Amino acid sequence: MSDRESKENCTFCKILSKEYQSSEIYRDDKVAAFLDIQPVNSGHVLVIPIEHSPYLEDLNPDTGAHIFKVAQKISKAIRKSGIKCEAINMLLADGEEAGQEVWHTHLHLFPRFSNDGFGFKFSNEYFNKPDRNELDQVAEKIREQL
Repeated sequence: MSDRESKENCTFCKILSKEYQSSEIYRDDKVAAFLDIQPVNSGHVLVIPIEHSPYLEDLNPDTGAHIFKVAQKISKAIRKSGIKCEAINMLLADGEEAGQEVWHTHLHLFPRFSNDGFGFKFSNEYFNKPDRNELDQVAEKIREQL
């Protein structure tokens, strides 16, 4: 584990220990949820495990399942809160190239609405669908590692 991935250097661990402030929404013995300080839209929540886990593969599977259970509750609460919300995105960036900036697994929940300015940008390759043979070969490579 590199220095940037260590518990001692982890922004979210410092939030959990109250060394850093947060606007907490939820906490139990496995996960916590708080508002993102750089929200996509108002009501942007992060759901994180209490136990330090730099990457998704490091996360206890039961805790991972619990993160999504809590995310369902919070999503419902966001929709009922009066915050502008026509839909909700859930995003988990796992690794630097995926956009992970804090090395502690976290699930983003953010309200979406028409013309909110957020979107995904796809390369031209996205529009070139692979054939079934290529998809089957990729599936086999992944299945072999399960």
